[in-house]
Amino acid sequence: MTAHPPVAAPRPRGRSRRAVTSFAAVSVLVSGAALTGCAEQRDSDVYTVMNSSTDETYHRWDAEAMARCGKRLGVTIEQQSVPAAQVMTKALRMASSKSLPDIVQFDASEMPTFADAGGLVDLRTLGLTTEDVPEGIVGFGSYKGTYYGAARSVNTLALFYNKDVLDEAGVQVPTTWDELRETAKKLTQGKRYGLALSAGGAEDGVFQFTPFMWSNGGDETDLDSPQVVGALDYWKALLQDGSLSKSTVNWTQADVNDQFMAGNAAMMINGPWQVETLNTKKSLHWEIAQIPVPETGAESVGPLGGAVLTVPNTGDAEREKTAGRIVGCLAGEKEQLTYALNSWMVPANEKAAAKWRAEVPELDALADQVAAARSRTAKLGAGWSGVSLALQSAFQSALTGQSSEAALKRAQQRATSGN
Repeated sequence: MTAHPPVAAPRPRGRSRRAVTSFAAVSVLVSGAALTGCAEQRDSDVYTVMNSSTDETYHRWDAEAMARCGKRLGVTIEQQSVPAAQVMTKALRMASSKSLPDIVQFDASEMPTFADAGGLVDLRTLGLTTEDVPEGIVGFGSYKGTYYGAARSVNTLALFYNKDVLDEAGVQVPTTWDELRETAKKLTQGKRYGLALSAGGAEDGVFQFTPFMWSNGGDETDLDSPQVVGALDYWKALLQDGSLSKSTVNWTQADVNDQFMAGNAAMMINGPWQVETLNTKKSLHWEIAQIPVPETGAESVGPLGGAVLTVPNTGDAEREKTAGRIVGCLAGEKEQLTYALNSWMVPANEKAAAKWRAEVPELDALADQVAAARSRTAKLGAGWSGVSLALQSAFQSALTGQSSEAALKRAQQRATSGN
């Protein structure tokens, strides 16, 4: 399948491998900056956005969007881009020196840490609304019920499949776990596995496990519940069937995509950031569907990935108000649609998403998956990092021989104790 190609391949925003920063350290640095305001003198008509758009193409897209919004609002918007893994540490250093930018684009999984320390302004107090934004995406940008981060676009996971392989085998696209297991077994032939997914790659594996856990009624607050155990047992069954490679425990999502493109997997779980790479192979006719669910009628609940635009608490109410207007423009319906069409991500705004569906109908299932998707940090905030580490260890244990029940019991203990 070939859709209109963006200029460059998107970075995989659904995954991150960032160092965990303690609440205590963040609180000291951020609260000091908020209480004393910004010491640095600034040009009253120049505003700064810090993001992770170090890729030349993304940097250019963002610069163009900022130029349009700056013209609309009568201000100059400058972009400061740093590697994604450095956004939080850079923001903390700037907070300690009272030189925070007007807007920071955080990975959504990091935003709660800064918000918990009192470092962000409630966007609703700056005039932003969540009208036309699905509840899950509002939660994606919220912490303890307060809306701190506006998403321009979001991503999630879907089932990608090789249409030619399925057609040749005479099988339908699976919609339930039973169907997926049976189809994967039938499509496993020679060096080709029926399905590829990531159970390794740090956060990658956890990101991929969440739709199985959540769709089965599991919850990140109770890792050894029967529902979570059942989801991991399902992964074990796919592995025992021979439908998954034993290397699954080491694969990142990029590795999974490589296997799919090489013809070593008939189906894969992956996200829209792979689309540009997939489209470089003209002979590969791929399509997507929602991730299968435990039983017919159940909702397919995937994880939301992406970044959010936030306004740091600098103590300068007037600048914060204008920063809020800039966020409102960058995250507005028109700019969201432009950005999403470039990057293959799904607009956060429902009206923009409807137009996006019309432009790229081949990715329609992805928009459906996003509509029901959840934020990983919605329930636990920055506590998600401990759960993620615990689950990563559980995958390695359960998929190499230990029972799911024992592996997840240990995971729950680790998540609760922090050890």
